[in-house]
Amino acid sequence: MVKIGIPLRYYHLADDRCILYLAEQVRRTFQKAGAFVVPIVQVQDVDYYDTHFPDFPDLTEKEKQEIDSYLDMVDGVVFPGGNKITPFDVYLLRRCIERDIPTLGICLGMQLMSCYGEKFQVYPNETSINHNQESDEGFSHKVRIHKDSLLYDILGKEELMVNSFHKYHVSIENNYQVIAESEDGYIEGICLPEKKFHLGIQWHPEISYDQDEDSRKIIQTFLEFCEK
Repeated sequence: MVKIGIPLRYYHLADDRCILYLAEQVRRTFQKAGAFVVPIVQVQDVDYYDTHFPDFPDLTEKEKQEIDSYLDMVDGVVFPGGNKITPFDVYLLRRCIERDIPTLGICLGMQLMSCYGEKFQVYPNETSINHNQESDEGFSHKVRIHKDSLLYDILGKEELMVNSFHKYHVSIENNYQVIAESEDGYIEGICLPEKKFHLGIQWHPEISYDQDEDSRKIIQTFLEFCEK
């Protein structure tokens, strides 16, 4: 069974306790697709929710080794959605790239890829198209896919409808290749074509997995590359 590592995300409970969590939709979908899910736990002794990016201490060599130990156990990594990027996420992504571990970035995961090696910048969506739908049901807008791209190879089409749950969009100033845009011109898909499988998408195939063949194709193709 293919082993997929998923870094935990950060949140505050109503009583102000900070927790790490794995979204149930992510867990259930990847287990349903046939993967063994390995939660990747943050390694620094800090409050990941309240600490601002510049205030994080540098990762120690021991902490880096802990992250590498997780990667030794998995066949691929999924960077899920969330609301914050930390130095832990940046280092984990760097090691996935250096070790050519199959990687799928979803929503915030794609935004993490977009700022790899650069300062993290996001820009408010300023459009009449709904990029932050309220319900998990249905799709919000159309995405145009570049023909010469990993995403086109997976789906075999130049357009598809996607769900959308983001308030911000990104620009690309690194080695990632833009492979899909929304109707209003925002970046919706990126990849590193020289890697085995390294794909970031702005929408959530794990939410639409049960109802949508394209979502299943993305996740199943990712898992197939993880098994190779």
